[in-house]
Amino acid sequence: MRAAGLMLASTLCFGGMAIAIRLASQSLHTFEVAFFRNLFGLLAVLPLLLGAQRAELRTKQLPKYFVRCLIGICSMLAGFWAIGHLPLAQAISLTYSTPIFVTIAVVLFLHEQVRARRWLAVAAGFIGVLVIVRPGSAEFSIDSLAALLAAVLGGVISIQIKQLSRIDSANTIVLYTYAFWVPMSLLPALFVWQWPHGITWVWIVAAGVFGTGGQVLWTHALKLGEVSALTPISFTQLPLVATAGWLWFGESLDAYTVVGAAIILGSNAYIAHREAVLARRRASVAATAGAVPGE
Repeated sequence: MRAAGLMLASTLCFGGMAIAIRLASQSLHTFEVAFFRNLFGLLAVLPLLLGAQRAELRTKQLPKYFVRCLIGICSMLAGFWAIGHLPLAQAISLTYSTPIFVTIAVVLFLHEQVRARRWLAVAAGFIGVLVIVRPGSAEFSIDSLAALLAAVLGGVISIQIKQLSRIDSANTIVLYTYAFWVPMSLLPALFVWQWPHGITWVWIVAAGVFGTGGQVLWTHALKLGEVSALTPISFTQLPLVATAGWLWFGESLDAYTVVGAAIILGSNAYIAHREAVLARRRASVAATAGAVPGE
């Protein structure tokens, strides 16, 4: 129950971040929104880092962090652009395609074996993406491609974090991620710089706090519970942002987005279920192999 509560709180935070980004994007360029999200996110996470052990704040993987963060900034800018220019429900639905690209990435970069059932789930997820994007139709836009680019790069980032975590702790990864993200996102923001005014400050602070809070809660939820059980809870972000889009921005939810999102979420749920089954199977085999005969 605690893991489910943490995942729900994480989902609400990420939904709040998306809404705050959309509101901030009405008066600020995407580049600036990304910078302030990282800046205030760093300030929000500092209390956690100050309590970390000194050994956790050291790493021998700085070049890998640089590459990971450079890809992360590109993913963030593309995702924020999509949130600022697409209907919220459509932008968030497309970001849910990340696990599809993670499955492909583990084959390409980690050489893991993926069997036919998970490939069918990936194929179904792509169908869901095509239903939402509708290439060749009048509704197709470059903004949809930005959302897909964010999802593709997000898949690569997931693999990079998995590799970094083999050596470094979660606190180390968080520290160096923000240490690189802030200056990296400042550079493009300087070319379009204008100071925020009035309530825009509230939205950019909220984006940073909600984003960091969502990441922390998500990490703790996955430590306490299984991915297959918690993943469906994260889907509650979609009705949250769809409702916000309707109430605050006058956006309607079209049938293509609903059907496509349902296909993508179903694909994600199955991929998460298979990952959990395989993880339990590997753990069982390892435990059996390590058992002492006769005990």
